[in-house]
Amino acid sequence: MKVMQWKKLAEEASTPHGSSSTNLDNLVNKVAANHKPHAVCLPFPYQGHIKPLLKFAKLLHHRGIRITFVNTEYNHRRLLKSLGPNTLDGFKDFHFETIPDGLPPSDSADSTQDIYDICDAIQNNLLAPFQSLLAKLNAVAASNNTPPVTSIVSDGFMSFSITAAEELGLPIVLFFPTAACGFMGFKHYRALAEKGFTPLKDERYLSNGYLDTVIDWIPGMKGIRLRDLPTFLRTTNPNDTAFSLTSEATERAHKASAVVGDKPHTVFILLPFQSHIKAMLKLAYSSTIEAFT
Repeated sequence: MKVMQWKKLAEEASTPHGSSSTNLDNLVNKVAANHKPHAVCLPFPYQGHIKPLLKFAKLLHHRGIRITFVNTEYNHRRLLKSLGPNTLDGFKDFHFETIPDGLPPSDSADSTQDIYDICDAIQNNLLAPFQSLLAKLNAVAASNNTPPVTSIVSDGFMSFSITAAEELGLPIVLFFPTAACGFMGFKHYRALAEKGFTPLKDERYLSNGYLDTVIDWIPGMKGIRLRDLPTFLRTTNPNDTAFSLTSEATERAHKASAVVGDKPHTVFILLPFQSHIKAMLKLAYSSTIEAFT
């Protein structure tokens, strides 16, 4: 820590009539607060993405990292209704926050939101509220002596979080709850479109054998068929929002400090693809690809 930062903390920790022991305790607490890492975890707003990132966040918390876990307001309400009003109160150094998704109110408060509406919200509505939340967390940290945000752990498909991290100079970890082969499929969506494999010309291509076309140029996936790749490529819409969101997300993954995969037996799924993924990503801060089981 720089000398001036130490001086500032010492001045803040000192009280006019406090004993040396009290002032020292205050200084220790301030230094500890300023050094404790604080990760903001941002899941894709679907249950199959929230649960694995929440488990990963708990592992990070167990290692001494302060966690702020961010749900959309819609999903926060659903969780409270399903699990009880005090479920998300949090505990020491593990807190929940919300951001709006900007979507119209749903007819059913218990239904999962439409995937295409969610993708549109991610691309157009969520960056500004997330930036505001980060600013609020840092303002609170400055006023009540809690750790400021030191990193972002984001679902890989919430790629706007990369922009937020870059603006604050924060490292960002991208968490993909898909198998490595799924990541490789998404990563090559753009190339598949450029080569004319997608979008489909019409819906007949879903059942006329076209999806059995073999793709032999994806690294580590020799002989794979179109039908074996993530299904968003089966669209007939050249402006499909789910297709564009997933392809953009994997294309931007190289900007991350690290990429984390989460899937049963991920270590065995990931290893055949690890060298190919590293070569494609060329991670901005390191060459870290981690597998958590």
